[in-house]
Parts: sequence; C-alpha cells; structure tokens
Amino acid sequence: MLKLKQQLNKSIKMYAKKAGFTLVEILVASTIGTFISLIAVGTLHTVITGSDMVEKNINAASEVRFAANLIARDLANFYHADDFADTEFFAATDTFSNYDTAYLVFYTVNRAKARIYEPECDIYEVEYYLEEEDDETLSLRRRAWPNPNDEFEPGGILTTIAENIEYFEVSYWDGEEWYTDWPEDMENPPDLVEVSITTKPVGLGNIISETFLVNLTRQVNETESTVQ
Repeated sequence: MLKLKQQLNKSIKMYAKKAGFTLVEILVASTIGTFISLIAVGTLHTVITGSDMVEKNINAASEVRFAANLIARDLANFYHADDFADTEFFAATDTFSNYDTAYLVFYTVNRAKARIYEPECDIYEVEYYLEEEDDETLSLRRRAWPNPNDEFEPGGILTTIAENIEYFEVSYWDGEEWYTDWPEDMENPPDLVEVSITTKPVGLGNIISETFLVNLTRQVNETESTVQ
C-alpha cells in the first residue's frame, strides 16, 4: 500500500510539472504577445492613416472637379449682347502675400432660379476669386447675382466651391497672344479662356489639379445663331 501511494504521488508531481509553465516560459510568451500586439496596432494605425489620407484626396479631387465643372458651365453659357458695352467680362489679378491669383467676373445665362420665390432674370453676374480663411488656407468662392444692375452695389449668393486651394489661374487668348488680365475697356471678350485650379497637398497627399479650355468665340457664334 505504501509503495502504491508513493507511485501515485510521483505520478501527480510529474503531471503537475508537465501541465504548468515555468517563469521563463511565461516571460517569453508575454514578450512575444506584446511584440505581436505592437505590430498589430502599428499596422492598424497605418491602415487608418492611409484610409484617411485617401478619403481626403478623394474629397479634394471631387471639390476641384466640381469647381472646374461649375466655372466651365458658366463660361460655356457666357452672355454676349450685340453691343459689348451691355456685356460684362472683366478679369484681373489679385495679389496675396507671396503670389498672384485670378479674379474673374462675367455675365452668364442661367435658366435655373437661384432663389425660388424671388423675381429673377436669366442673366446672372458671376464672380470667381480666392479668399483667405482664418487658418490661412485659401478657398475658391463663387458669387452669383441674379439681378445685375449698375444702379446697385454688386450682391448675390456667395458660395465656397472648393477649399484648400493652392492656385487659381486664368489666361485669356485674343487670337494672337495670351493675357492674365482682361480690362473692362476691351471691345470684345477673349477668344479662349484657360482655367487651372490646383489644391494644396494635405499631409502626404498629392497635388490635384484641373485645367480646361473654353472657346468663347464658338459660344458667342452659337448664341447668335440661336437668337437669329
């Protein structure tokens, strides 16, 4: 009986020794677990950061594309009267702290009412320019005035159409030469208008730019043909 008890106690001790973990094994396992956790957290942070950057770039690209399409549409609907004195097309260059940017005002035809319950004509005065925000970034603004009248101060609906803009550049072709300004005393609108909008990179994002060309001569000819 005594011998049997001794063999049983020996078996229990051997089982306990096999079933347990030594302090060294626990430390090694803990170190490996911590290392794996750090890798997982780092990977997750990289994925989240990358996803956030992609989303910001997509939003920036959408804003620039929206702004470009809006300006292109307004230029495509440029209003040209028989007497150019009754038509407005004025372009200048605004100077910020360390660079120049475009400033553009013209008449466009817009069939959709900006204010549903207000009397409005279908000839709008639109204005495009950059404005500095409180955080020193630049936003592209659009002002649409449904009732342009020389007797009143320019007014209308002001909208921010794109944020965090680096450059807003517009050039004008008169058939022989490109200009960055188009004074009010010109006798005709430009033949071509080229517009470039560029965003300022956010974080590690890429520069996003939209450039397009509008043939105002063709728009004028098509308008005159329609009227006739």
